Amino acid sequence: MDYNLHVRFELQDRSFLNIVKRDITKLAESVGFSEVDAGKLNIVVAELASNLIKHTSKGGELLVKPIKGENQVTGIEIICLDAGPGMIDPRRMMEDGISTFGSKGEGLGAIQRLSDEFDIYSRRDSGTVLLSRLYKKGHQPKPSERKRFDLNAVQVAKPGETHCGDGWTKVQHQEVCRILTVDGLGHGENAHQATSAAITSFQKQPYSSPASQIRQIHSDIVRTRGGVINIANIDLRNNTLTYCGIGNISGRILSTEGSRSIIAYNGIVGHNLPNTIHDHQLPWNHTNVLVLHSDGLKSRWDLSKHPDLLNHDTSVIAAVLYKEWTRKTDDTLVLVGRTRP
Repeated sequence: MDYNLHVRFELQDRSFLNIVKRDITKLAESVGFSEVDAGKLNIVVAELASNLIKHTSKGGELLVKPIKGENQVTGIEIICLDAGPGMIDPRRMMEDGISTFGSKGEGLGAIQRLSDEFDIYSRRDSGTVLLSRLYKKGHQPKPSERKRFDLNAVQVAKPGETHCGDGWTKVQHQEVCRILTVDGLGHGENAHQATSAAITSFQKQPYSSPASQIRQIHSDIVRTRGGVINIANIDLRNNTLTYCGIGNISGRILSTEGSRSIIAYNGIVGHNLPNTIHDHQLPWNHTNVLVLHSDGLKSRWDLSKHPDLLNHDTSVIAAVLYKEWTRKTDDTLVLVGRTRP
């Protein structure tokens, strides 16, 4: 199982609800949710689906994936997306009894109470993104267990595909977070195999420099379809970002001063690598936000219409980028990372 892959459920009307609830419950049971925990999850899914159907003419979608801890699956993440009218004051709408639809106004409040981690982002005329994480009893991470670099992603297969050719992994040790982002050529099973081979190679030698790692991955995946790759190391001790990229994995560092793009060499890892590649280094500030994405996301995204977004959970930031700028004609991967306060 690819624990980073979000399963996408479209909800266009109420007739889809039972199928979605059944499939998400099966996923929860397959990763060890108890009957009680699965019941809580079921209520959250029902409330999210009800809100989508009530408040949006075209429904919306749920993105669902297991949450992988150090050694086991610890929970389930649900991201709810819609392109509806949005809310001027989403926090007020979570108060019981507040509704714009003439209902009891308990849905958002119930979702928040049942969730172990919750966030919501909404703008008038831009729709809403809601994040709910539910953990198995006793498995919610303690603040002391969380790594200093907070990294989350939205990873979705091309519509109609069960395998995703995009992928990522990370290795965090002490104050350094090492991130691999891969887009296997094309999509489907062959692209997924190339990406999986690149991830396996990276995990065998995570402490080499990014350029050295790419050379090794190039040798290791030569019999696959190949892919484009970015490796980025965030060093919180020395406040640096060291990276090397081949192909069109796009990256930007967002800051209060604007944004700075990450450059890449031309080529395809596993097929044609430039004769000379080097690491590049940029300063890293604790207020920066790193965005990395595959070409399943349009490159000309612009968050100027979402001025408060960077204050939200990194999964919510990734989900807004996905919602607004995914092509939906390819696999899509969006990673967002920043230093925890």
